[in-house]
Amino acid sequence: MRYLSLFSGIEAATVAWKPLGWTCVAVSEIEKFPCALLAHYYPNVPNLGDVTQITLEQIKALGRIDLVVFGSPCQDLSVAGKRKGLDGERSGLFFAAIRIIRWAKQFCQCRFALWENVPGAFSSNEGADFAAVVEQMAGCRNISTPKNGWGSEGAAVGYYGLLEWAVLDAQWFGVTQRRKRVFALIDFGNWWDRSPILLEPESMRGNPTQSGREKKDNSTIVAKCLTRRGAGGLNQDPETANFVVHGTQDPIVNDDLAHCLGRNRGRENAIYACSATKLNATTINTITKSYGSGGADLETKPLLLTTTDTAATLTKGFGDRGVDADQIANGNCAIQANKVRRLTPLECERLQGFPDNYTNIPGASDTPRYSALGNSMAVPVMRWIGERIAQVLGEAV
Repeated sequence: MRYLSLFSGIEAATVAWKPLGWTCVAVSEIEKFPCALLAHYYPNVPNLGDVTQITLEQIKALGRIDLVVFGSPCQDLSVAGKRKGLDGERSGLFFAAIRIIRWAKQFCQCRFALWENVPGAFSSNEGADFAAVVEQMAGCRNISTPKNGWGSEGAAVGYYGLLEWAVLDAQWFGVTQRRKRVFALIDFGNWWDRSPILLEPESMRGNPTQSGREKKDNSTIVAKCLTRRGAGGLNQDPETANFVVHGTQDPIVNDDLAHCLGRNRGRENAIYACSATKLNATTINTITKSYGSGGADLETKPLLLTTTDTAATLTKGFGDRGVDADQIANGNCAIQANKVRRLTPLECERLQGFPDNYTNIPGASDTPRYSALGNSMAVPVMRWIGERIAQVLGEAV
């Protein structure tokens, strides 16, 4: 398989698919740190740069392209953003990718295109944005949002081929992170004589072999969103406060699963870490912010941690005051030896399934490493999708 990667980031697709023997014919990235990483690891793979500036001649020069993979920016689709949808400057880059995919289909024998984004795409503009995604990828017309919403999976047949989509959660693919993402795969070829790729019975979704493997030693993760309070005011930037990595879903506490990585100018859920690998129903303290104090008056209340596989969701204090902590963690953070610590870049790499120190290229500082990892895809999920594609094509996996 030969694939073209758009919005490449730090190239989770290549880390996932290289073991399958697949070849990346070109990448497309403009951010400084990801470009440096791509040049470091893949010096012989051309970087086409800005997707809006890629020409037909450049695509033709790549030769055969079997698949185009693209995770177009999600800021305008995320529930944590302003929800401008596909009309937003960044998420609107989706249409630039569609133009390139159609060139690849017409001139480079492209069979597949794989899109990754946040689940907020389903509800953006009351579902109309995902309807546009279906129309553009499958070649359907006048698609309307289903009465009960888009759900978590589906399929559509259009002029261009069969489009499958599904929400996949990284925690079921061998990493200790809850990270749900929408994947949509269009098949321009003979889709009618193959088995589904993304669609599975709910009870079978994921990769049980990877999910059950022995885990590397890492810290217990506890997440809680820090938000501005009515009187106190606590809206910390992730690069200047006590946390760095944050995500788009509701915060969840678990002794083994971290909240999803992401970044959106500090508006998403922050990850805190505490070492609780030896705790079993053991009470520790959590720091909470007193209402109206501006964060200066801190008090401690008991927090009960357990080592079960799934724990309860973090909840706010009574009246949204955030001062009452109970056994399912109403506090704003967790502690390790009486002090807060942030996740290390190495831990974030493991949460996304990258090799240790993958982002630790010469001259790299922590800040761009955090950012790039938060924007990336989960490697094991991409690997599973690649294996499924290989299986329907009769390739050895």
